[in-house]
Amino acid sequence: MDQAVPASANTEFPIPANTHAETVTLVEHYTDRLFRFRITRPASLRFRSGEFVMIGLPNAERPVFRAYSIASPSWDDELEFFSIKVPDGPLTEHLQKIKVGDTVLMKKKPTGTLVLDALLPGKRVYMLSTGTGIAPFASLIRDPETYEKFEEVILTHTTREIAELRYGEDLVAAIKEDPLVSEFATGRLRHWTSVTREPYEREQRITTAIENDSFFADLGVAPFDPAHDRVMICGSMEMIADCKALCEKAGLTEGSNARPGEYVVERAFVG
Repeated sequence: MDQAVPASANTEFPIPANTHAETVTLVEHYTDRLFRFRITRPASLRFRSGEFVMIGLPNAERPVFRAYSIASPSWDDELEFFSIKVPDGPLTEHLQKIKVGDTVLMKKKPTGTLVLDALLPGKRVYMLSTGTGIAPFASLIRDPETYEKFEEVILTHTTREIAELRYGEDLVAAIKEDPLVSEFATGRLRHWTSVTREPYEREQRITTAIENDSFFADLGVAPFDPAHDRVMICGSMEMIADCKALCEKAGLTEGSNARPGEYVVERAFVG
């Protein structure tokens, strides 16, 4: 087995085929479990907002790669990622220690189903997320195309603790000041949050809030309707399964790049 070492160590390993080697430009730690980082963007990279790429570190002959949603929109000149910290994670154990100037590896082919192309036209799009599952939606809510396709964009973020909501809160606040996106998002982007392990104004899981209709009451809208509502889901396996069941119960059908539908999910995770 390869012996992994921190990315910042003074070692050299060959860059794997079909892989970009990019430079870290920013690292921001939110809690002892969450951080974001930005890297340079390869000039040749093209991706759709909401897609993910495989990320790794140049710390072994055969480096570990994990799927990471690109949190920056397709027009950004850098790439942003939002990550958990896993003490003994094959990748995140080392990734959480990166610094500005370090190298991050990225496979060349982005992919994923949390894209606008996988949804049928509609009036309102819900983006349901838990934890770092907000990352693909961080890309989509900063993409003008999202507002061209939907009249209303509802971003939800459920975390265990209040401090873990900050990434999304900062993101939504920044959009209001963004010269490119603010004119599209103002009055149309809505942000619903909940917390499960601390006292909070909405202390419940997103699935519970949907089931008891408090979610829709908070927003002043009717429950999911396949005629005009579209749903995108990203979070833990349990959350995805539960949200899928709620969508199916409401009459929504799952979409894909090949066959667009009323809801889509992503199953790519990091560790």
